[in-house]
Amino acid sequence: MTGICAVVLAAGEGRRLRPLTELLPKALCPVGNLALLDHALRRNRNLGVDDVAVNASYLADQVVAHVGGRAHLSVEPDGPLGTAGGLGRLRGWIDGRGVLVGNADAYLADPRREPGKDIAVLLDGWTGDTVRMLSLPVAPGDTGGFGGRRFAGFSLLPWRYVRDLTAEPSDLVRLVWRPAEAVGELELMAYDGVYIDTGTPADYLRANLHAAGGHNLVDPAATVTGACTESVVGRNATVGGTVTRCVIWPGATVAPDEDLHDVIRAGARLTVPAV
Repeated sequence: MTGICAVVLAAGEGRRLRPLTELLPKALCPVGNLALLDHALRRNRNLGVDDVAVNASYLADQVVAHVGGRAHLSVEPDGPLGTAGGLGRLRGWIDGRGVLVGNADAYLADPRREPGKDIAVLLDGWTGDTVRMLSLPVAPGDTGGFGGRRFAGFSLLPWRYVRDLTAEPSDLVRLVWRPAEAVGELELMAYDGVYIDTGTPADYLRANLHAAGGHNLVDPAATVTGACTESVVGRNATVGGTVTRCVIWPGATVAPDEDLHDVIRAGARLTVPAV
Protein backbone atom coordinates (compact mmCIF):
# COMPACT_ATOMS: atom_id res chain seq x y z
CA MET A 1 0.00 0.00 0.00
CA THR A 2 1.58 3.27 -1.14
CA GLY A 3 2.65 5.68 1.57
CA ILE A 4 2.05 3.23 4.44
CA CYS A 5 4.45 0.88 6.19
CA ALA A 6 3.95 -1.33 9.22
CA VAL A 7 5.90 -2.09 12.39
CA VAL A 8 5.27 -5.14 14.55
CA LEU A 9 6.53 -4.54 18.09
CA ALA A 10 8.17 -7.76 19.27
CA ALA A 11 10.94 -6.61 21.62
CA GLY A 12 9.25 -7.10 25.01
CA GLU A 13 10.37 -9.50 27.72
CA GLY A 14 6.93 -10.90 28.50
CA ARG A 15 7.62 -10.97 32.24
CA ARG A 16 4.05 -11.84 33.18
CA LEU A 17 4.27 -14.99 31.04
CA ARG A 18 7.34 -16.35 32.80
CA PRO A 19 8.55 -19.08 32.96
CA LEU A 20 7.19 -19.66 29.43
CA THR A 21 9.06 -16.63 28.13
CA GLU A 22 12.31 -17.98 29.53
CA LEU A 23 12.05 -20.46 26.65
CA LEU A 24 10.56 -18.27 23.91
CA PRO A 25 10.11 -14.53 23.46
CA LYS A 26 6.45 -13.62 23.88
CA ALA A 27 6.11 -12.79 20.18
CA LEU A 28 6.92 -16.39 19.29
CA CYS A 29 4.55 -18.02 21.77
CA PRO A 30 2.00 -19.98 19.71
CA VAL A 31 -1.71 -19.18 19.66
CA GLY A 32 -3.78 -21.64 17.70
CA ASN A 33 -0.50 -23.34 16.68
CA LEU A 34 0.79 -20.18 15.00
CA ALA A 35 3.32 -17.82 16.58
CA LEU A 36 1.77 -14.53 17.68
CA LEU A 37 4.25 -12.72 15.44
CA ASP A 38 3.04 -14.70 12.44
CA HIS A 39 -0.55 -13.70 13.17
CA ALA A 40 0.58 -10.05 13.00
CA LEU A 41 2.60 -10.52 9.81
CA ARG A 42 -0.32 -12.28 8.12
CA ARG A 43 -2.68 -9.50 9.17
CA ASN A 44 -0.46 -6.86 7.55
CA ARG A 45 -0.04 -8.93 4.39
CA ASN A 46 -3.80 -9.47 4.02
CA LEU A 47 -4.37 -5.76 4.58
CA GLY A 48 -2.07 -4.99 1.66
CA VAL A 49 0.75 -3.44 3.70
CA ASP A 50 3.80 -5.22 2.32
CA ASP A 51 6.66 -3.12 3.74
CA VAL A 52 6.90 -4.37 7.33
CA ALA A 53 9.52 -4.05 10.07
CA VAL A 54 9.83 -6.12 13.25
CA ASN A 55 11.79 -4.94 16.27
CA ALA A 56 13.48 -7.38 18.63
CA SER A 57 15.46 -7.24 21.85
CA TYR A 58 14.72 -9.93 24.42
CA LEU A 59 15.89 -13.31 23.00
CA ALA A 60 16.41 -11.36 19.79
CA ASP A 61 18.29 -14.15 18.05
CA GLN A 62 15.15 -16.28 18.12
CA VAL A 63 13.03 -13.49 16.64
CA VAL A 64 15.62 -12.75 13.95
CA ALA A 65 15.85 -16.42 12.95
CA HIS A 66 12.06 -16.78 12.91
CA VAL A 67 11.45 -13.69 10.74
CA GLY A 68 14.27 -14.40 8.31
CA GLY A 69 13.79 -12.34 5.16
CA ARG A 70 10.07 -11.76 5.63
CA ALA A 71 10.46 -8.31 7.18
CA HIS A 72 12.98 -5.59 7.95
CA LEU A 73 14.56 -6.28 11.36
CA SER A 74 15.52 -3.75 14.00
CA VAL A 75 17.46 -5.23 16.92
CA GLU A 76 17.67 -3.25 20.18
CA PRO A 77 20.87 -4.67 21.71
CA ASP A 78 20.78 -2.91 25.09
CA GLY A 79 17.24 -3.88 26.06
CA PRO A 80 13.75 -2.99 24.85
CA LEU A 81 13.24 0.68 24.00
CA GLY A 82 9.49 0.65 24.51
CA THR A 83 6.79 1.31 21.97
CA ALA A 84 7.92 4.84 21.05
CA GLY A 85 11.65 4.19 21.36
CA GLY A 86 11.34 1.21 19.04
CA LEU A 87 9.73 3.43 16.41
CA GLY A 88 12.35 6.11 17.01
CA ARG A 89 15.06 3.60 16.14
CA LEU A 90 13.19 2.90 12.88
CA ARG A 91 12.70 6.53 11.85
CA GLY A 92 15.16 6.27 8.96
CA TRP A 93 13.36 3.21 7.63
CA ILE A 94 9.88 4.71 8.06
CA ASP A 95 11.18 7.79 6.21
CA GLY A 96 8.17 10.05 5.84
CA ARG A 97 5.48 7.39 5.62
CA GLY A 98 2.47 6.73 7.78
CA VAL A 99 3.04 3.69 9.96
CA LEU A 100 0.65 1.00 11.12
CA VAL A 101 1.92 -0.15 14.51
CA GLY A 102 0.83 -3.45 16.00
CA ASN A 103 1.71 -5.29 19.19
CA ALA A 104 2.93 -8.80 18.48
CA ASP A 105 1.16 -10.07 21.60
CA ALA A 106 -2.27 -8.86 20.43
CA TYR A 107 -4.73 -11.62 19.56
CA LEU A 108 -7.57 -10.41 17.35
CA ALA A 109 -10.32 -12.45 15.75
CA ASP A 110 -13.44 -11.45 13.85
CA PRO A 111 -15.33 -14.44 12.43
CA ARG A 112 -16.93 -12.24 9.77
CA ARG A 113 -13.64 -11.10 8.22
CA GLU A 114 -10.25 -12.59 7.44
CA PRO A 115 -7.22 -11.29 9.38
CA GLY A 116 -6.21 -7.92 7.99
CA LYS A 117 -9.61 -7.08 6.59
CA ASP A 118 -10.88 -6.96 10.17
CA ILE A 119 -8.73 -3.89 10.93
CA ALA A 120 -9.16 -2.17 7.57
CA VAL A 121 -11.14 0.53 9.37
CA LEU A 122 -7.79 1.98 10.44
CA LEU A 123 -6.86 2.77 6.84
CA ASP A 124 -10.26 3.44 5.26
CA GLY A 125 -10.53 7.11 4.34
CA TRP A 126 -7.42 8.09 6.30
CA THR A 127 -6.13 11.52 5.31
CA GLY A 128 -2.72 11.11 6.93
CA ASP A 129 -3.41 13.91 9.42
CA THR A 130 -4.76 12.08 12.46
CA VAL A 131 -3.62 9.35 14.82
CA ARG A 132 -5.97 6.40 14.66
CA MET A 133 -6.38 3.77 17.36
CA LEU A 134 -8.20 0.47 17.06
CA SER A 135 -10.46 0.38 20.10
CA LEU A 136 -13.12 -1.38 22.14
CA PRO A 137 -15.44 -0.08 24.87
CA VAL A 138 -13.80 0.01 28.29
CA ALA A 139 -14.96 -2.54 30.82
CA PRO A 140 -17.45 -1.39 33.49
CA GLY A 141 -15.62 0.45 36.24
CA ASP A 142 -12.48 1.01 34.17
CA THR A 143 -11.42 4.64 34.48
CA GLY A 144 -8.52 4.39 32.02
CA GLY A 145 -8.59 4.31 28.28
CA PHE A 146 -9.30 7.04 25.76
CA GLY A 147 -12.70 8.68 25.55
CA GLY A 148 -14.45 5.69 27.08
CA ARG A 149 -12.64 3.21 24.87
CA ARG A 150 -9.52 1.05 25.24
CA PHE A 151 -6.66 0.23 22.90
CA ALA A 152 -7.05 -2.98 20.86
CA GLY A 153 -3.53 -3.74 19.69
CA PHE A 154 -3.06 -1.57 16.57
CA SER A 155 -2.71 2.12 15.81
CA LEU A 156 -1.97 4.21 12.72
CA LEU A 157 0.41 7.15 13.02
CA PRO A 158 1.15 9.98 10.58
CA TRP A 159 4.81 10.77 9.93
CA ARG A 160 4.63 14.10 11.76
CA TYR A 161 3.97 12.22 15.00
CA VAL A 162 6.89 9.85 14.35
CA ARG A 163 9.62 12.13 12.97
CA ASP A 164 10.68 13.50 16.38
CA LEU A 165 10.73 10.17 18.23
CA THR A 166 14.17 9.07 19.39
CA ALA A 167 15.75 5.70 20.12
CA GLU A 168 15.39 6.25 23.87
CA PRO A 169 13.16 4.21 26.19
CA SER A 170 9.69 5.73 25.85
CA ASP A 171 6.10 4.83 25.09
CA LEU A 172 3.41 5.82 22.61
CA VAL A 173 0.88 6.62 25.33
CA ARG A 174 2.93 9.52 26.60
CA LEU A 175 4.54 10.74 23.37
CA VAL A 176 1.86 10.16 20.74
CA TRP A 177 -1.59 9.02 21.88
CA ARG A 178 -2.17 11.47 24.76
CA PRO A 179 -0.76 14.47 22.85
CA ALA A 180 -2.96 13.62 19.86
CA GLU A 181 -5.96 13.27 22.16
CA ALA A 182 -5.24 16.65 23.75
CA VAL A 183 -5.45 18.49 20.41
CA GLY A 184 -8.41 16.53 19.01
CA GLU A 185 -6.33 14.48 16.58
CA LEU A 186 -6.95 11.01 18.02
CA GLU A 187 -9.57 8.98 16.16
CA LEU A 188 -10.93 5.95 18.02
CA MET A 189 -11.82 3.34 15.41
CA ALA A 190 -14.19 0.64 16.63
CA TYR A 191 -13.13 -2.99 16.45
CA ASP A 192 -16.06 -5.41 16.25
CA GLY A 193 -14.19 -8.64 16.95
CA VAL A 194 -12.43 -10.23 19.90
CA TYR A 195 -9.25 -8.69 21.25
CA ILE A 196 -7.10 -10.36 23.90
CA ASP A 197 -3.84 -9.05 25.30
CA THR A 198 -2.03 -12.36 25.77
CA GLY A 199 0.31 -11.04 28.47
CA THR A 200 -0.76 -13.34 31.32
CA PRO A 201 -1.07 -17.14 31.37
CA ALA A 202 -4.85 -16.85 31.86
CA ASP A 203 -5.29 -14.57 28.84
CA TYR A 204 -2.81 -16.56 26.78
CA LEU A 205 -4.86 -19.70 27.42
CA ARG A 206 -8.07 -17.78 26.67
CA ALA A 207 -6.72 -16.70 23.29
CA ASN A 208 -5.73 -20.27 22.41
CA LEU A 209 -9.11 -21.65 23.42
CA HIS A 210 -10.84 -18.98 21.37
CA ALA A 211 -8.70 -19.95 18.37
CA ALA A 212 -9.77 -23.58 18.89
CA GLY A 213 -13.43 -22.54 18.86
CA GLY A 214 -14.54 -24.90 21.62
CA HIS A 215 -12.96 -27.92 19.95
CA ASN A 216 -9.54 -29.54 19.83
CA LEU A 217 -6.94 -27.97 17.58
CA VAL A 218 -4.26 -30.61 17.02
CA ASP A 219 -1.33 -30.17 14.67
CA PRO A 220 -1.14 -33.04 12.13
CA ALA A 221 2.41 -33.77 13.31
CA ALA A 222 1.33 -34.26 16.95
CA THR A 223 0.81 -37.70 18.48
CA VAL A 224 -2.27 -38.12 20.66
CA THR A 225 -2.91 -41.51 22.26
CA GLY A 226 -4.65 -40.08 25.32
CA ALA A 227 -7.72 -37.86 25.59
CA CYS A 228 -8.05 -34.20 24.59
CA THR A 229 -10.93 -31.86 25.34
CA GLU A 230 -11.02 -28.25 24.08
CA SER A 231 -7.22 -28.15 23.83
CA VAL A 232 -4.54 -26.92 21.46
CA VAL A 233 -1.74 -29.40 20.73
CA GLY A 234 1.34 -28.24 18.83
CA ARG A 235 3.60 -29.77 16.24
CA ASN A 236 5.53 -32.87 17.35
CA ALA A 237 3.87 -32.80 20.77
CA THR A 238 2.96 -36.11 22.40
CA VAL A 239 -0.15 -36.51 24.53
CA GLY A 240 -0.41 -39.85 26.29
CA GLY A 241 -2.56 -38.72 29.20
CA THR A 242 -5.62 -36.49 29.53
CA VAL A 243 -5.70 -32.78 28.76
CA THR A 244 -8.70 -30.48 29.23
CA ARG A 245 -8.66 -26.81 28.19
CA CYS A 246 -4.88 -26.88 27.82
CA VAL A 247 -2.20 -25.60 25.48
CA ILE A 248 0.46 -28.19 24.72
CA TRP A 249 3.43 -26.49 23.09
CA PRO A 250 5.23 -27.88 20.05
CA GLY A 251 7.48 -30.74 21.09
CA ALA A 252 5.98 -30.95 24.58
CA THR A 253 5.09 -34.23 26.27
CA VAL A 254 2.16 -35.29 28.44
CA ALA A 255 2.84 -38.63 30.08
CA PRO A 256 0.18 -41.38 30.14
CA ASP A 257 -0.38 -40.98 33.89
CA GLU A 258 -0.99 -37.19 33.72
CA ASP A 259 -4.36 -35.44 33.87
CA LEU A 260 -3.97 -31.74 33.06
CA HIS A 261 -6.62 -29.04 33.31
CA ASP A 262 -6.33 -25.34 32.35
CA VAL A 263 -2.55 -25.27 32.02
CA ILE A 264 0.16 -24.61 29.47
CA ARG A 265 2.67 -27.45 29.07
CA ALA A 266 6.09 -26.82 27.56
CA GLY A 267 8.79 -29.47 27.26
CA ALA A 268 8.44 -32.62 29.34
CA ARG A 269 7.48 -31.12 32.68
CA LEU A 270 7.12 -27.32 32.63
CA THR A 271 3.48 -26.76 33.57
CA VAL A 272 2.12 -23.24 33.96
CA PRO A 273 -1.34 -22.90 35.57
CA ALA A 274 -3.60 -20.51 33.70
CA VAL A 275 -6.37 -19.91 36.21
